[in-house]
Amino acid sequence: MTTEHTPALDPASPPVHPRLSWALGMFVAVVAFGLLVFGLSFRAGLDQASARGASDLALASDRLTTGLQRYRELAVFLSDHPTVWARALSPDQSADVARAATDVLQNLADKTGAHSLMLVARDGTVLAAAGEQTLPKGAQAAFNRAMSGALGVAHFVDTDQQRRYVFAAPVFDPGGPARAAVIVNVNIGLLEWGWPTEPSAIYFTDDYGVVFVSNRSELVLRGGLAGPMPVTARRQISGHDLWLHEAGPYIPSPALHITQPLPVVGLEAELLMDLKPVIALSSLQAGMASALALVFATFWFFARERRRTLAEANTRLEARVATRTQALEIANRDLTREVTERLEAEARLKRVQADLVQAGKLSALGEMSAGISHELNQPLMAIRSFAENAQAFLERDNAAKAAENLGRISELARRMGRIIKNLRAFARQESETITNVELTAVVEAALEMTMGKVARAGVTLDWTPGEPVWVRGGEVRLQQVVMNLLSNAVDAMSDSPDKRIEIRIFAGQAGVTPTRLTVADTGPGIAEPDKIFDPFYTTKEVGASEGMGLGLSISYGLIQSFGGRIRGANRAQEGHPPKGAIFTIELIPARLTAGLTLAQEADE
Repeated sequence: MTTEHTPALDPASPPVHPRLSWALGMFVAVVAFGLLVFGLSFRAGLDQASARGASDLALASDRLTTGLQRYRELAVFLSDHPTVWARALSPDQSADVARAATDVLQNLADKTGAHSLMLVARDGTVLAAAGEQTLPKGAQAAFNRAMSGALGVAHFVDTDQQRRYVFAAPVFDPGGPARAAVIVNVNIGLLEWGWPTEPSAIYFTDDYGVVFVSNRSELVLRGGLAGPMPVTARRQISGHDLWLHEAGPYIPSPALHITQPLPVVGLEAELLMDLKPVIALSSLQAGMASALALVFATFWFFARERRRTLAEANTRLEARVATRTQALEIANRDLTREVTERLEAEARLKRVQADLVQAGKLSALGEMSAGISHELNQPLMAIRSFAENAQAFLERDNAAKAAENLGRISELARRMGRIIKNLRAFARQESETITNVELTAVVEAALEMTMGKVARAGVTLDWTPGEPVWVRGGEVRLQQVVMNLLSNAVDAMSDSPDKRIEIRIFAGQAGVTPTRLTVADTGPGIAEPDKIFDPFYTTKEVGASEGMGLGLSISYGLIQSFGGRIRGANRAQEGHPPKGAIFTIELIPARLTAGLTLAQEADE
């Protein structure tokens, strides 16, 4: 009889928590996804880098081929040159022929930058030369090929460790074999100096893999003098050749290796493009993809956890919402009360501002009281005189003279009526509505009320009314501003020998330029132009009759309420030669509505 034994669980090895298992699986999946994205991105980057590298290599190959072809054509050209040809066919001619051939070679060597040019006979004798005087050993193969009737080409490293490229062109005897050869010797090092800087390492190797031409000097020294490229590892990925090498710290490694054969010059063009940017970009894309996958996985995990705890959180949230709602209701009541208080404060501020404007008017009327009394007293005295004269003329039955005196009495009464009308309009509380106002009439009304003060101070007034100019504003408030400027100008010129006020109006164009009103005096000017519109700033002596420094501040606020500007400056700063101050008011020109005059529009 057998008994089935069930092994007991080892209490020392607790079961793996489901959350930990899920986290490990998620980590493995994210890493695998990142590696996949890296591989795809790296292969796409290799394709793009290969296309750019092939284009750069083609340009460099064309540059080398074009540079060498120039010397190849030079060799062919010299083989048919009359002077060279004559020296080659008749080596025993006079020294003048040899000298002429040498001069031709030297002239072309100077112009083309060739290392040396020489004319060599079949037996190896140098018939003419520019530069070297003996045939280099490395050029013997090219010379032998030229003697067989073909164009010879050779490249070698000379005894001075200089890289040379040689072209040998045969000089034929008419109807016979080659009698001599023109040797064009090119210094490859000088040819490389003219190449532009390339980000990739480009070099050209011979049939033995030895680097002969390059845009990197360390490659030439390593390859040209010590052997082929020291490649340590090669790998093929998607048809692309990847290299690791030990060619030096300035040669890209790992690098993308691209080749292109150049049979015309007997070399093979090769390029090493740095793969670090491709690897960095692929790593960045893989990291971003992995991070995005990790974010989504983490979001799913936390969403799952959130659903699990949502019931408990909902209960706590409802309690907090109730508490917060009560707090918000209290805050809302406090905010409503604060808004009401602010509105009341704003209303009180507007009333205070209106009272301040009215106080400024009454203050101006107080200052003008003596002048107004004088302006009204003179017509009254004249009326009395004309009335007595009219009575006397009537007693004498002189009705014509009596009627003339009565007409003068009527004119004086109208004048007094205008003054009283302006005073009543100026003193009343004007509404804040902005309408169309005729600016010339405003100036005329202000002058009628301040003429007494102007006359007593002995001030000359330079003002000529012109065509009506309509602006946007308030008539009484504009009068107050103009009267304030005139009164300040008269006070400022109290000690000036020449007392003159100039008033000018420059009409603007609606929507284009503002209308300007300027009031200039010949006083001492403004000491601190930046402070003249500050409240309670004044240059007058402190006293009951001298004001409190609020006139310009009130004027500034009134003009601002019309959408205009007011500024004060010294006349010298504004380009006016005389000494004194000038105040400029800019107002918005009124627009004329079709079918209505400006006066009708102002009435509406």
